[in-house]
Amino acid sequence: MTHSATESNQPERGTPGAPSPRNGVSAREPILETSGVSKTFPGVKALQRVDFRLFPGEVHTLMGQNGAGKSTLINVLTGVLAPDAGTIRLGGEVVAFASPQEAEAAGVRTLYQEVNLCPNLSVAENIFAGRQPRRFGAIDWADIKRRAQQALARLDVSLDVTRSLDAYPIAVQQMVAIARALSVDARVLILDEPTSSLDDGEVAQLFKILRHLKQSGIAILFVTHFIEQTYAISDRITVMRNGEREGEYLARDLPADQLVAKMVGHERMSARLREAAHEGQAADDLQEIAQDHAETRDATAERPFVELRGVGRRGTLQPIDLEVQSGKILGLAGLLGSGRTETARLLFGADRADSGTIVVNGRVVRLRSPHDAVRHGIGYCAEDRKKEGIVGELSIRENIVLALQARRGWWRKISRQRARELADVWIERLGIKASDAEQPIALLSGGNQQKALLARWLATDPKLLILDEPTRGIDVAAKFDIMDRLLALCANGLSVLFISSEISEVLRVSHRVAVLRDRRKIAEVAGNASNEDNIYRLIAGSGE
Repeated sequence: MTHSATESNQPERGTPGAPSPRNGVSAREPILETSGVSKTFPGVKALQRVDFRLFPGEVHTLMGQNGAGKSTLINVLTGVLAPDAGTIRLGGEVVAFASPQEAEAAGVRTLYQEVNLCPNLSVAENIFAGRQPRRFGAIDWADIKRRAQQALARLDVSLDVTRSLDAYPIAVQQMVAIARALSVDARVLILDEPTSSLDDGEVAQLFKILRHLKQSGIAILFVTHFIEQTYAISDRITVMRNGEREGEYLARDLPADQLVAKMVGHERMSARLREAAHEGQAADDLQEIAQDHAETRDATAERPFVELRGVGRRGTLQPIDLEVQSGKILGLAGLLGSGRTETARLLFGADRADSGTIVVNGRVVRLRSPHDAVRHGIGYCAEDRKKEGIVGELSIRENIVLALQARRGWWRKISRQRARELADVWIERLGIKASDAEQPIALLSGGNQQKALLARWLATDPKLLILDEPTRGIDVAAKFDIMDRLLALCANGLSVLFISSEISEVLRVSHRVAVLRDRRKIAEVAGNASNEDNIYRLIAGSGE
């Protein structure tokens, strides 16, 4: 494969310009390169003929929505997965890593979101674990300490290397992980969401180190969902979507709004919805449903059922203010990693806030656990229904009464007859297609599983229902059916916090939309401002 050494302001798909001296990177051959790499899992084309280049002395950021193929590409590059087709070159030589250990031996090191070190060992032991220097057949602890200090000094970090790793915060543990990678002469450093648990000061320190490493010639592949961080550190950006490489761009030539559009495929969204409409209820029909309920919903504008006042969690979510009105739907819009799910988890007590106050029905409350949230009338359908939602081994009936039974306490057991009556009622109300309430829930379609999860929380008579990606992975007809039923429930007073990656979906059902970016709320819109173009501009940092 040959590459142009000239810079292109608008790189064409598949033929982007090579690094130029203007961005601090001289024209040279890639240190790491893929050509036509594909990977398929049962029913999923995770990667499709992906070409990728990483040059020495640059920070190259990989961007894409959930399911875009970023993690699969990293796993292929590092020997976790073998590609089905295509080639990988390291330093110009074709390689086929059989394991991450082989990749590391060749100089390709990966640091994951969760620091993969031993917290009970000292800093020095972590840096040299598995390759301790020896003297006269015994471990040379003095040499380990000296060399560990030298490795950290390279990163401008000074600390007591004899202390246990867990005595230091996550940011320092990240530095230790980088020091370990560099101590084995890494040529390529892959950072997978390294800033997800860091505050702004810690991110700045990490970026200072990455710039230093870049100047020393190390190639850095940076994976993040944070747009501001992308532009703060990147020389080059590769955008992936649906398992394909959408394009490769110099960071300075790709405005943030164009980056967002390329990630989400905004220019194709309307066409996809039109094509999908014939498979189920038309999008226009859903809009009419929303309008039918509008008058009733607007009449319920009372005091907020839930208020978040400066609620945040260090390293997870900047302090946020939100109000969810009774009988209203508040949508949360933003890219993956913007703080949508983190907001939901704080409101449900799944994570504890370390700042701000939560007000429920006019009273300040402390939500220490999901049990506390349920007691206050809050239900939560999590994003991953298979891992955090359904219990596949149980029947539909058992899944539906699960939350109600937990709220009552296991010593006040719901009788089988009562549970069956409840299940039958909700199966009928939500139109769950099943042969019987005793049918294993794992045998239902995705849409019917999602309806069963809705039934689980509706059976508790909640005042607020948090829905995180409630229509992901289900067919168009089921998607519109669920949204129709949501609007009807709100007309009867239910409050909803609605989260979806599909901005068009958020806009259709929401009275107001709070826009999040990089773990902050940046805007809240309604009326004429509630349109896709403005939402995407806000996410990119240029909307009103």
